[in-house]
Amino acid sequence: MNEESRCPIWRTPTPRGPVDHNDGKLIDSPRAGGRYFIARTVIERVRQADPRVKAHLTTWLVDQRRLGVECPEIYSDTITMAEQQRDMPVHDRADRLLQYLEDQTEEIGHRVSFTVPDMDNTAIAAWSESVERHEVGTLLEYLGEKGWIKSSAEYKHNTLTVEGYARLAELEAANADSTKGFVAMWFDDSLKEAWEQGIKRGIEDAGYEAVRIDQQEHNNKIDDEIIAEIRRSRFVVADFTQGEKGARGSVYYEAGFAHGLGIEVIFTCRKDVLDNDDIHFDTRQYNHIGWETPEELRQRLATRISAIIGDGPYIENNTR
Repeated sequence: MNEESRCPIWRTPTPRGPVDHNDGKLIDSPRAGGRYFIARTVIERVRQADPRVKAHLTTWLVDQRRLGVECPEIYSDTITMAEQQRDMPVHDRADRLLQYLEDQTEEIGHRVSFTVPDMDNTAIAAWSESVERHEVGTLLEYLGEKGWIKSSAEYKHNTLTVEGYARLAELEAANADSTKGFVAMWFDDSLKEAWEQGIKRGIEDAGYEAVRIDQQEHNNKIDDEIIAEIRRSRFVVADFTQGEKGARGSVYYEAGFAHGLGIEVIFTCRKDVLDNDDIHFDTRQYNHIGWETPEELRQRLATRISAIIGDGPYIENNTR
């Protein structure tokens, strides 16, 4: 198989081969967790990237699909974020591997079958941010020692245990007591009123504390402080409004990161951007709040939060 017919990220076989599309290629790669689009201008950059950067990029692809993006798109800013991202803690990688097994499980007691040496043909390494086969084996061994899975020799067959389902329930409820709503959005003066009178007030009306970390947006970086705040949050509000320069890469990244942790993500976008289909997000998958005025955004966001998350602890101090 020649280089052109392989996954550009991992150089592994693709079932149907790359398909030329616009200014890039459509790839279906089991090793990268499924389908993705990659811009032609960054293919060589990805091929030459450090293996850990490739693992970060693959994690992003998995998280985007879990958000509902059927075919995530890789551009230059996506790779830059992957380069700046730190390695996922090992215990988080183990939890994500457990989530992968749940994703592959059709019913209680169902066996998920694969072989670790053949991980290029499954998404098991992609979900666990693994590079080498022995990493997957070590994580599976840990899950077995915890009693969260039962495995046959060499982990060919794996079954989630009741204790494993309990662990998954813990992960889903990890932020249930948080009072914070993290906001991912474009930090631009044109959205100052939308933030102050719309998103912030809407979160507060629902009884929660709004958290936004301003940084130089052109860095397109999800740093330690942002990661820490997302982990502490009950939910994330991701506003995909953008300017002439296009999509805000960090907003997509932060939304995907939160979803990967099992944290609820609420999608908003200014109506003209949404109507023009300017965002490279599959808007049919999720119900965005399309807003025209900050007041409308405030009211609809507060209602959506209360409906999906429930009223927060500060609801008595607010009136709608």
